[in-house]
Amino acid sequence: MNIRENIREGLKSINGNRLRTVLTALIIAVGITSLVGILTAIDGIQASVDSSFNDLGANTFNVRTLRTQGRRTEGVIERNYPPINYREVRLFMDNYKFPSTPSVSAGVTGNAEIKYKSKVTNPNSFVNGVDMNFLIVEGYTLAQGRNFSQVEDQNAARVVIIGYEIYETLFEGRNPINEDILFLGGKFRVIGVLEKQGGVGGASGADRIAMIPVETARIFSSNRELRYELTVALDDPTNIKRAMGEAIGVMRKIRRDPLGQPESFEAVQSTTLAERLQNITGYLRIGGFTIGFITLIGASIGLMNIMLVSVTERTREIGLRKALGATPQKIRQQFLIEALVITQLGGIGGVVMGLVIGNLISRLLSSSGFVVPWLWILLGLVVGMTVGLLSGYIPAYKASRLDPIESLRHE
Repeated sequence: MNIRENIREGLKSINGNRLRTVLTALIIAVGITSLVGILTAIDGIQASVDSSFNDLGANTFNVRTLRTQGRRTEGVIERNYPPINYREVRLFMDNYKFPSTPSVSAGVTGNAEIKYKSKVTNPNSFVNGVDMNFLIVEGYTLAQGRNFSQVEDQNAARVVIIGYEIYETLFEGRNPINEDILFLGGKFRVIGVLEKQGGVGGASGADRIAMIPVETARIFSSNRELRYELTVALDDPTNIKRAMGEAIGVMRKIRRDPLGQPESFEAVQSTTLAERLQNITGYLRIGGFTIGFITLIGASIGLMNIMLVSVTERTREIGLRKALGATPQKIRQQFLIEALVITQLGGIGGVVMGLVIGNLISRLLSSSGFVVPWLWILLGLVVGMTVGLLSGYIPAYKASRLDPIESLRHE
């Protein structure tokens, strides 16, 4: 018997036990589905996250105060640098000529109470001073109202844009535009409401924020020094390294940092959260692969059991083949081919179901398009083939070792 005849006999045997073949293939398919489905869903969610960060700040970098340098160890003392002040951020915005949109912001307080008539928020609202470019650079969208005007930005107008949680607490669905609210000991007119942001891990800082013009923030914080931060959104994100280098040069000149000494500030690319989420999805992939692999182990045990039953049922057939001259190698080959065909049928079905289920899950959890993870598809088929070989080898080896005379006597 050559390999072609072995394949033909294997397929004939599979066709003769269709129900058992289908059930066995389904066992494998479920394992492959769990493997491919979980990994596809994770890839889809990751694609959505990457797209969101490309739209909301992955093309930006921040220039901010460097609070400390080094670690407090024996002989090494932490060094505090003076914060970036308002004059320096204005000089930077005047002298930085790289094609971009710069924005300035400063935190005023993180525990403000905001009042409207008899309503009051919890003392956990953030008040930030921002300029008119801040919403654009940070990717915030207004649900109601408008952004600051240039006149309001320059003339310290008492206007405010509030987060969605503040809006719900104070106005309970009513129109807040042009209403006056109280915080920081002053009255501010609401001109806008941010869209609901939500947050990772239950955090919703953007929903509890009240943004006022940066000039207004300076007036209400005249008794203390604010820490200003620059955010620069590039016209072409591919030039971010060159843009950051130029920004560092401009700010070193403004801050008069000595040559050969480290910067008294830091320039940071705004991808930290995206990188952290990528690390999280990396762990999720490991977990998903582990769960799928455990499921496949269960499927391989089921396949091995079915193949052992098949060997027992076909003992007389095996004895007859050996009596006609079939070698143990050919017998092993036949049973391995049957196991491989069953696992590949299950593998193909599992890949298809995994793609569909994984993309459905990713669409429910995110807004990503249809994802076809070729790596996971190939992995699923290779793992299926490996499971078939490992699960089919013991039954095939047992069949090849049967004594032909005893096999012919088997009832």
